[in-house]
Amino acid sequence: MNAMEPGLPMTVPAEGLPARVRIHEVGARDGLQNEKATVPTAVKAEFIRRLAGTGLTTIEATSFVHPEWVPRLADAEDLYTAVSGLPVSLPVLVPNERGLERALALGARRVAVFASATEPFAKANLNRTVDEALAMFEPVVTRAKDEGVHVRGYLSMCFGDPWQGAVPLSQVVRVCTALLDMGCDELSLGDTIGVATPGQVTALLTALTDAGVPVGALGVHFHDTYGQALSNTLAALQRGVTTVDASAGGLGGCPYAKSATGNLATEDLVWMLRGLGIHTGVDLGRLVATSVWMAAHLGRPSPSRTVRALSHQEQ
Repeated sequence: MNAMEPGLPMTVPAEGLPARVRIHEVGARDGLQNEKATVPTAVKAEFIRRLAGTGLTTIEATSFVHPEWVPRLADAEDLYTAVSGLPVSLPVLVPNERGLERALALGARRVAVFASATEPFAKANLNRTVDEALAMFEPVVTRAKDEGVHVRGYLSMCFGDPWQGAVPLSQVVRVCTALLDMGCDELSLGDTIGVATPGQVTALLTALTDAGVPVGALGVHFHDTYGQALSNTLAALQRGVTTVDASAGGLGGCPYAKSATGNLATEDLVWMLRGLGIHTGVDLGRLVATSVWMAAHLGRPSPSRTVRALSHQEQ
């Protein structure tokens, strides 16, 4: 790929922001599981290898769910085996004790459970109430911690729910503290339908810290449905968050919001962080090349504005 314009983006730091951000890359799992067509295991594995070559240190690989639930991830064992030797962290999702057993059998050292802040989504996604889902996760988290495995807790619908509408801050705080109390090492606050705005992000993070939740245990996961993902990320950084979920090329959609544009694109995030002088360790040129390669396999252009801008420069 041709080099970017020299000196761009200009590095202009802003006060009150972290010096470093860890990007939790979710494109290979959260992105590809939403594809209409099944992506071959070999392509997924090469995608993860290329992502690892960009300097990303945390790449979510797959989910050990029942194939009937998510057919696109039926190759979890084969895929994890193919990439497990990479020198990066490869978290995997585990919905229950059986999923954890499968992950542990392959040597996984980072797992994640996925809860909901709202009753309607817990029912739709897990066919359980919020408290029933938490009760299901407790033995999973306990066993994982007994095995010395790092556990992440995903929390969906933190900022709005397509059935419930607005989500009270107290509702989110309650589930977050429950997940931490059962042993989760970190939490990812999900804006599943992309409706959050910066003031809401600030309010939730303030409520969580007031409740005793350490900001160092929090990550954010924004969707760009209404074009707010980067502004919401900046609001989170201003409150001390240093872990941000993103998806290479903006892969992934949201089935609960019309015209949803999916996850925050990793390239767009890196461009903003580079301009702010925040270190990520990611080579943006290699990342763009990787997303262009993946887009070719998927047969459509990347929705990432940065990918489009930089790949257009080559033509």
